[in-house]
Amino acid sequence: MVDIDLESIHKAFDDAVALEEVSLTVEDGEFFTLVGPSGCGKTTTLRTIAGLSSPTDGTVRFDGEDVSDVPVEDRNVGVVFQSYALFPHMTVTENIRYGLRFTDPPRGLTADERVEELLELVDLPGMGDREPDELSGGQQQRVALARALAPAPDVLLLDEPMSALDARLREQLRREIKRIQRELGVTTVYVTHDQEEALAVSDRLAVMNDGGVEQVGTPVEVYEQPATEFVASFVGENNVFSGVVAANENGELAIEVDEKAPEGHRFHVAAEDHGGHAGHGAAADTDADDSHVDEAHAVGDHVTFCVRPTNLDPAASQNRFPVALGADEYLGGTTRLYGEWAGREIVLRLPEPPAEDAITVGFDPTEATLL
Repeated sequence: MVDIDLESIHKAFDDAVALEEVSLTVEDGEFFTLVGPSGCGKTTTLRTIAGLSSPTDGTVRFDGEDVSDVPVEDRNVGVVFQSYALFPHMTVTENIRYGLRFTDPPRGLTADERVEELLELVDLPGMGDREPDELSGGQQQRVALARALAPAPDVLLLDEPMSALDARLREQLRREIKRIQRELGVTTVYVTHDQEEALAVSDRLAVMNDGGVEQVGTPVEVYEQPATEFVASFVGENNVFSGVVAANENGELAIEVDEKAPEGHRFHVAAEDHGGHAGHGAAADTDADDSHVDEAHAVGDHVTFCVRPTNLDPAASQNRFPVALGADEYLGGTTRLYGEWAGREIVLRLPEPPAEDAITVGFDPTEATLL
């Protein structure tokens, strides 16, 4: 297997910039996910790794070797597309064997032995004689995965492979893909717009936006320590506040919120910087910087911070503020509530909706994240 380095990748289509200064490292054997909204550049990044798209500028390296100009058939990558792309006139066996058209099976196996091995791996034993239209969507995607794995690629690339499947099947198949990746140890890059899916399957992920990388980190780091306002809003739900530092004492910032809030209202936020802020188009791991915000933020500085809905608690003793409640959604185990405070929407997650139309909630200073 290999590690992958993207260095200052720029990709333009005429006047449209698809990627701008994207730098990423995917480690040998890692399950790495590119996640972001439609049009953010994640599929273009995947195609650049595969060799299906050449960068306008920048370098792609496999194990330190520049492969920027190496054609896709010589990169030893397997690609699984969103559309499955199975040949309808071929059986399952023939579709999988098609993945061996440019190379011999690994470990001295025959083509038939490799197909049988892969059918076992993707949990489709005995289905080699079936045709694609006799399979479910999930089974078809497993065949596409087996075909991509047939030549034992150094890198496996998956472009939104489960977007056409229903929610329950997606959950089942993503567990299977993770199992297969772990069993083979193949370096894997996975593209999805589904934040929950990205958090569930990844060793690390890169959150992309508008052709650049906003943050790189483990699922826990990205969820609990978002580096930018975009990451905070895109990966899970968040309540984002902004204001001016009114005091900086004892490891806490006292932040006077903007003019929409009642006059004099202050929130207290722990001043520790979680690190990991990646500038637009840059890559950074969330443990890369152990500096502290209290050394950088002075009285009068404008700051932004966020608080997860689950951290807004009616029983909290600090940072309390009233919320006028509106709609609620029962999610099985918790209820999502939408409310309003100081002209902005507030999202809460509580075990059950309160009987009142208004509620006072608060949060601990350590449960807020400075952006």
